[in-house]
This record gives sequence, structure tokens and C-alpha cells, in this order.
Amino acid sequence: DVAIGISTSGNSPNVLRALETANDRGLITVALTGRGGDAGKIASVHVRVDEQRTARVQEVHATLLHVICELVEKELSA
Repeated sequence: DVAIGISTSGNSPNVLRALETANDRGLITVALTGRGGDAGKIASVHVRVDEQRTARVQEVHATLLHVICELVEKELSA
């Protein structure tokens, strides 16, 4: 199983707790962040969008999530 945490700052307390809990339960964890923060240190995989503008970071996150969904759907239909 995989848990994905999304936080532009990388420091949202609820996202950090969720990633820690997911790690404790043996899930693969992925952090999507903008400026790094602690989420990137907690997660198994860290995808950092190196951009200061929150809106741009969120646009990239949305695009990445769409790509991930498309890849999962493609794999499941094979």
C-alpha cells in the first residue's frame, strides 16, 4: 500500500502525522511538497517542486496526481 502526503510547505502537521502513521504501518510513503519541509524527510519518496509560488506548486502537484492515476489505471486494465 502507498500513502501520499501533499503539502506545499512540507510542514503541515496533519500531513506529517499521516506520513508517520503510514510509515509505522509499513506503507510506502510519498511526499509531494513545494519547499521541502519535514514531510520530505519522513517519506520514502520525496517529490519537491522547487518553486516559491504556492499556486504553481499546486498546479504541478495536480498534474503529477493525474499522471499517477493514469498510470495506475493503465496498469490495472492490462
